Amino acid sequence: MFDLFRSRDKAIRILLGAMLMLVALSMLTYLIPNYNTGTSASSDQVVAEVGKETIYLPDVQKVVQATTRSRQLPPEILPNYIPQMVQDMITERALAYEAQRLGFQVTDQDVRDTIKQTLPQLFPDGNFVGKDTYAAMLAQQNLSIAEFESDLRRQILVTRLRNIAVEGTIVSPTEIEQGFYKKHEKVKVQWLELKPDQFAKETQPSTEDLKAYYEGNKAAYRTAEKKNLAILIADQAKLEAAVVPTDAQLQTEYNQNKEQYRTPDRVKVRHILLKTTEKPASEEPKIKARAEDLLKQIKAGGNFAELAKKNSEDTGSAQNGGELPDWVTKGQTVPEFEQAAFTMKPGATSDLVKTQYGYHIIQVLQHEDARLRPFEEVKAELAKQFKKERVGDQMQQIADKAQTALQKDPAHPEKVAADLGLELVRADGVEPGKPVAQIGTVPEFDQSVAALKKGEVGAPVALPGDRIAVAQVTDVLPSRPSTFEEVQNQIKDTMVRNRGSQVVQKHGKELLDKAKAAGGDLEKVAKSMGFTVKTTGEVERTGTVDGLASVTYLNEAFSAPAGSLFGPVNTGDGILVGKVLEHVKPDPSLLAQERDKIRDDLKSQKARDRAQLFEAGLRDALTKQGTIKVHQSVINSLIAQYKTS
Repeated sequence: MFDLFRSRDKAIRILLGAMLMLVALSMLTYLIPNYNTGTSASSDQVVAEVGKETIYLPDVQKVVQATTRSRQLPPEILPNYIPQMVQDMITERALAYEAQRLGFQVTDQDVRDTIKQTLPQLFPDGNFVGKDTYAAMLAQQNLSIAEFESDLRRQILVTRLRNIAVEGTIVSPTEIEQGFYKKHEKVKVQWLELKPDQFAKETQPSTEDLKAYYEGNKAAYRTAEKKNLAILIADQAKLEAAVVPTDAQLQTEYNQNKEQYRTPDRVKVRHILLKTTEKPASEEPKIKARAEDLLKQIKAGGNFAELAKKNSEDTGSAQNGGELPDWVTKGQTVPEFEQAAFTMKPGATSDLVKTQYGYHIIQVLQHEDARLRPFEEVKAELAKQFKKERVGDQMQQIADKAQTALQKDPAHPEKVAADLGLELVRADGVEPGKPVAQIGTVPEFDQSVAALKKGEVGAPVALPGDRIAVAQVTDVLPSRPSTFEEVQNQIKDTMVRNRGSQVVQKHGKELLDKAKAAGGDLEKVAKSMGFTVKTTGEVERTGTVDGLASVTYLNEAFSAPAGSLFGPVNTGDGILVGKVLEHVKPDPSLLAQERDKIRDDLKSQKARDRAQLFEAGLRDALTKQGTIKVHQSVINSLIAQYKTS
């Protein structure tokens, strides 16, 4: 609530806008910092061509890296999605190509309007922040204005063409009624789920089984290439600890930056707020009377903090007894609040203060006049800032020196570490994607050593915690066939999983066949086989069922007649068999109030389906014409790279 009645400073608004802008930019696929595998050849490899526009390998790597950074997909399944990522990039360019062919144009004003609409942080108070600020924000994402606006023009073209493609989507009254009944129809079902762990005795392989499987699948089991590394780590915190500034140096810093240590006239306050906003004007007399009663209690010795906790409607301070979290300076609050806070002595309580937000009772806890904080008071802050600035400037230089020194003398990393004050970490048997001692799992670090041979040194890599690492490969342990002992447990897991799937399928079919032979008496047959049947309540397609991971496994029941059996349904964990007990139709009188929403939902779904068909058809047509050319070998190489990493 305190934020609500601050009067915003323009400079602060612009700063916050810049921060939000960077967040917005980071969410855009094409605003990911440039990624390079470390070889110049990769930047020339063509993944696909759409007309005159080319998609290079680094363009795809940017998208892949963005996905891993945002943890949208686990690294181990990432290779399966790379073809879809490439197809999406091709589709976008194909749509832009077709839009231009049809005569669509994007003007400079269109671009400006789009930026203003989607990134209003660039236009505080309706005024553009300026080209320099705009360029600086983009530069932080390794983008120029030209690159950013080129991508934006393409997005505008794509959006316009997509809108044309789905224009005129119609939903009939019959479809709306069907959608209503589908959405709200309920079923009552008997069901049971068979899981592999119920049949553990049938799924456990013998040692002979494991060895036989190993002999038949030896080629699939290989120990990945491993590397032994000598890693030099520059830790900013440790380097800062070694920096001891003199009093003279700190005094110089203080004298040069005195304005930073001036504190304005400020107060520490607590308050109780009874809001009048968002309430009828007729209630204001009651609100004021309640505030006056609270004021009487406080002036009679009542506990301000307890009264604030129970009554204040400023959710940001009420739980703290009404105390605002920060010092208040002039210009931060609305005028009436400021007038009261700065004219009272510490310990004093105001009369009722009326602001645009409601009625306040204000109590001043501390009042500090404007002053220059003395050197001794800020000495510790000065020392901390001095160390951070000195070491921060040196970190990259030290890492570069470490890289150069290791390249000159690869046999003595311990000497390089000692000379530069770095930590030396020996990491043996390092595999891509696996945690590394003192580093953890850092994709950029993996990439920096992926192509290195024995004796070679990687580029400096930033690590979490204000650290930089430089790695040297001291040995390479080549990939080799795995021994039976190394993969025995892995083989056992595979065989148990495969057998479990087969066993539940067998028992699920047996259960269903017996239930059919028994006239549909699922419960009786299940009990005879040692299983327990469960019964749902009346459940919708979007509902939940206790004990069942997803109600979608009951989808077949919605289209099956009452009394019929259904399944077996694969649930991922096992097999489900069920019986439809009852269908419950929705109340048709509710259709009128939901008609518009159901129509809009169906229309949106139709539009998505229509857009997908249009895009697929366009891709096929442009491919047949030779306008789209896909270099599958480059895509396959990229997939293989992520499979091995």
